[in-house]
Amino acid sequence: MPRLIAVLGEYYPSYGPHQATDASIEHSKTLLDADIGAEWISTQAIHEEHLRGYAGVWIAPGSPYKSLEKTLEVIRYAREHQVPCLGTCGGFQHMLLEYARNVLGFKDASHAEYDPYASNLFISQLACSLAGREMALSLVPGSQVADIYGGTSAREHYYCNFGVNPNYVHLLKQRSLTISGSDAEGEVRVVEYPGHPFFIGTLFVPQQRSTPDRPHPLVTAFLQAVLERVDASIKDTTEH
Repeated sequence: MPRLIAVLGEYYPSYGPHQATDASIEHSKTLLDADIGAEWISTQAIHEEHLRGYAGVWIAPGSPYKSLEKTLEVIRYAREHQVPCLGTCGGFQHMLLEYARNVLGFKDASHAEYDPYASNLFISQLACSLAGREMALSLVPGSQVADIYGGTSAREHYYCNFGVNPNYVHLLKQRSLTISGSDAEGEVRVVEYPGHPFFIGTLFVPQQRSTPDRPHPLVTAFLQAVLERVDASIKDTTEH
């Protein structure tokens, strides 16, 4: 299996979070001394069979995406096939939408950015935009995210105008998904999927805080999970 990450989204070279995504991968690659490549792929161009050529998927900021359905297909594939998956900002929102549709069974679960008048808006417009803000974050002790951070508090940057609809939080808690991070008001900011090697979504943009001297721990943990998947694939091939 190639050491390649698919960065799914509509790439804009001048968009700060996209620049930060590329830079943060380089920062963590250097820290890990790892040979990992990353390729941006438009949501219009991705197909499930393409994913077999990638060891991990990063659902990038910058929604609405050109293809909502293909984005959700990729997320579902990653969730069901143990492919390391990191979703930030819009990626977080779409990970929750996929979960609502395919695990909770709300086939009409919707995102207000695509259809503001839908009946089941799991993702709604925030009452107060978080774009450009830096906020405190509380992490659940014992969660995968808290272990990655090495603590239960952090500060992170946001670029979003949409988030979890408060009226649907109780539904998200009914099954296997874990809400592992929240802001000072208790709003959902981080989710993870138990039993998966790495399936984490953050409403904030962790890559924005990554620097060459201090690569972001979430990005580094994501790349480490990618490397472990590659190594497992190589071992499985040699044993058979």
